[in-house]
Amino acid sequence: MKIARWFRHWFTTPLAVKRAFPPAALARIEQAIDAAEQGHSGEIRFAVESALPWSYLKRDAPARERALMVFAKLRVWDTENNNGVLIYVELADHSIEIVADRGIARQVEPEHWQQLAAQMRDRFRSGAFEAGVTEVVAQVAQRLRAHYPLDDARPNPDELTNRPVIL
Repeated sequence: MKIARWFRHWFTTPLAVKRAFPPAALARIEQAIDAAEQGHSGEIRFAVESALPWSYLKRDAPARERALMVFAKLRVWDTENNNGVLIYVELADHSIEIVADRGIARQVEPEHWQQLAAQMRDRFRSGAFEAGVTEVVAQVAQRLRAHYPLDDARPNPDELTNRPVIL
């Protein structure tokens, strides 16, 4: 099984990211994140990579471990209210992880994030990569609005960039 995973990661090149998320789709995802961040103080980040780095593969590490590292690397935890959320996609293993900072994680059950990841996975199976991401971004925003609302006069502090990250 390990050998098959290595081959899958070896042959899933950065071109797979460009096919699933061309520049125009990434621009629309950025716009969706920007729109979704209105009305609450939370931050949403989206990161995608074609395959796990070799250091993760040789340890047979799960994608969740990589998602936690990306969460830290992108400083999603570095928000005033600890309410950042990372949506992480790794194409070789078809892995989707949603990592919530401790503030919002206290408010939302882990099962909710898992349901959103499953919903996105279903959309991806039909080839709707952009739609899968933007739908989940909107649902994450609903949770953030419920727990970290801003009054109509205050804009989102936008502590983190909304630009998707290709790793």
